[in-house]
Amino acid sequence: MNKRVLMILADGFEEIEAIAVIDILRRCSIEVRTASLSGQTLVAGGHQIIVQADVLLKDIRADFDACILPGGSAGAQRLADSDIVHSLISVMHQANKIIAAICAAPAKVLSPAGLLDGRKATCYPGMQNLFPSSATYLEDPVVIDGNIITSRGAGTALEFAFTLAEQLVGKKVIHEVRVKMVAG
Repeated sequence: MNKRVLMILADGFEEIEAIAVIDILRRCSIEVRTASLSGQTLVAGGHQIIVQADVLLKDIRADFDACILPGGSAGAQRLADSDIVHSLISVMHQANKIIAAICAAPAKVLSPAGLLDGRKATCYPGMQNLFPSSATYLEDPVVIDGNIITSRGAGTALEFAFTLAEQLVGKKVIHEVRVKMVAG
């Protein structure tokens, strides 16, 4: 059975952190559904690249194996301000589903939701001051702690995507995709 992943896009998201991840996961035969937090399916990234989401987040009813939250300070803040996002990641976390966040999203979304309490995590440099005192901040490009995967920023987006894909479909698939992409 194919793995299913939900990526939530909010205006101001960091484009490379979303598009690179979607691309890698789809190359690994993982179904990725993009959901817009705004009231329309067109979502403007932080660098004004317009992306067409598959669906509005408020209309999501399916079960997913993972939820991905791209960064970008403005986009991450919009995710953090959303009751729908908080409810969704809470339910998924309680079901031990993967919650993956990159750049500003670990600090702005996961931390206030209590998902980093007692965990190891990373985020965009300088934002770790938003982590709870019980969290351990690491400077690794990608950090896995249980069902929580965090990454530092745009420059770590490919490694974040490969790490997430490996957790979902295994090393063999990732190796094949890396070879085809000449990604080492």
